[in-house]
Amino acid sequence: MHVVWLKRDLRLDDHGPLAEAGRLCETCASMIALYVHEPSVWSAPDADASHLAFVDESLDELERAIESIGGRLVRRVGEVVDVLARLHAAESIESVLAHEETGNGITYARDRAVARWCRAKGIALREWAQNGVLRPNPGRDGWSGRWQEFMKRARHPVPTMLRSPAAATIAPHEPGLSSALGLGPDTRVALRQRGGSSNAAACLNSFLLERGRDYQRTMGSPVEAWESCSRLSPHLAWGTMSVRRAWQGAARRLGQLGEEGEASSDLRAWRGSVRSFMSRLAWHCHFMQKLEDEPAIEHRCMMPCTESLRSGMDPALAAQRLAAWQEGRTGYPMVDACMRALVQTGWINFRMRAMLVSFASHHLWLDWRTFAPWLGRQFLDYEPGIHYSQVQMQSGTTGINTLRIYSPRKQVEDHDPTGVFIRRWLPELQPVPDEFLAEPALMPGLLQQMFGCRIGDEYPQPIVDHATAYRAAQQALFLLRATPQARAESKAVFRKHGSRKRSGARSTRSTTARRK
Repeated sequence: MHVVWLKRDLRLDDHGPLAEAGRLCETCASMIALYVHEPSVWSAPDADASHLAFVDESLDELERAIESIGGRLVRRVGEVVDVLARLHAAESIESVLAHEETGNGITYARDRAVARWCRAKGIALREWAQNGVLRPNPGRDGWSGRWQEFMKRARHPVPTMLRSPAAATIAPHEPGLSSALGLGPDTRVALRQRGGSSNAAACLNSFLLERGRDYQRTMGSPVEAWESCSRLSPHLAWGTMSVRRAWQGAARRLGQLGEEGEASSDLRAWRGSVRSFMSRLAWHCHFMQKLEDEPAIEHRCMMPCTESLRSGMDPALAAQRLAAWQEGRTGYPMVDACMRALVQTGWINFRMRAMLVSFASHHLWLDWRTFAPWLGRQFLDYEPGIHYSQVQMQSGTTGINTLRIYSPRKQVEDHDPTGVFIRRWLPELQPVPDEFLAEPALMPGLLQQMFGCRIGDEYPQPIVDHATAYRAAQQALFLLRATPQARAESKAVFRKHGSRKRSGARSTRSTTARRK
């Protein structure tokens, strides 16, 4: 029996292990596809009930697809080595076929434990790359070219026939799997995206053919990004679609849009947006590669000299600030609206994610480790490699990225000047005039009373003063980055993790803060 061990790869299309299982079944071998609900993974501080619900929806659809071609999808609760041992006792396992995964420290240790168990039992463990992340990585020089080559390869074929083992002791799945993990109800079910490869395909098609024309122009807007962004990120994170399929679909669409030259504004907008989308698929894997190459960045700063940068704050004050940020009551409407939207739906666009992390790190001066796992739970598209790389980048602990301290007021003026987004997620600010929406605390007391929105009662006072917090964060970070130790560490981080997109220049470095 061959076991296809499913992880973040819940699809039939472009699935190397399942394609290989189909080939093996042509020679009378049998197989099962196995998904294990691991208590160690689902009890971790970065796991959420919405993640599990999305996975279960995807497994339900995948199970039907696998059964339609003669296979069997087996679901179990337990740690993977224990589950494999029980299956091996019921029906001898010849090989375990799986994708490589760049996950958190728990899944990294789990993968190594499975490899040791397979070696001890004489069972072949075969692994496939699935998204262009390199293992091992020969280095950042030439990485982009290698990634492009991977994207251009033919996708793994969908198997046409699978063969299940005859052993009656291997039941398809056990009842009550999700409830056994103790995550509680999915509080986002009404507003979040649904799992499954069919939803992933519909999402890609609608983006490339209908919704994506203004993607390049509107991706930063919390008002328009809900429709103009691809919204593929949960499907890429949990593997209901491969990055390669998304990239190849975009490449085909770009070809359909014709050559450069004289063209309508509509065509130019479409071309720019599709190209931008394709470049972001590369960035998707670029950031995952960082965690692949240095798993410790889940817990440690890329630049060691920033480890104690935010230490020393009174724990009670830090806890108070963290709670206000998590609950969307900082007194800064764009921050609060984005947080409430994220908590209720599991998604917010990239610029607003960056602003949320920047505000927590710079305005509130919180260490990124105090909020990164919790924030991961909020994202339906939580991808550890991207998450920890981005959180560190926005917190200023990488040493190779431009320091960005977002102005909550400027984000309102640039992206929601009439308050469409803010009023939706902060109903208490519905009656506030547009000119005071960015900073309601500036509204005169008489107007607060007139409009029924008293600052400090219906809506909180700003938790910190923006200008003071901005100057303090900028000064602390600039002083640190100017030290010889920081300069040396920054060079080391760039050699290991920096983008080589622009030749001859350290394109991501800057000693100048950008007030966004």
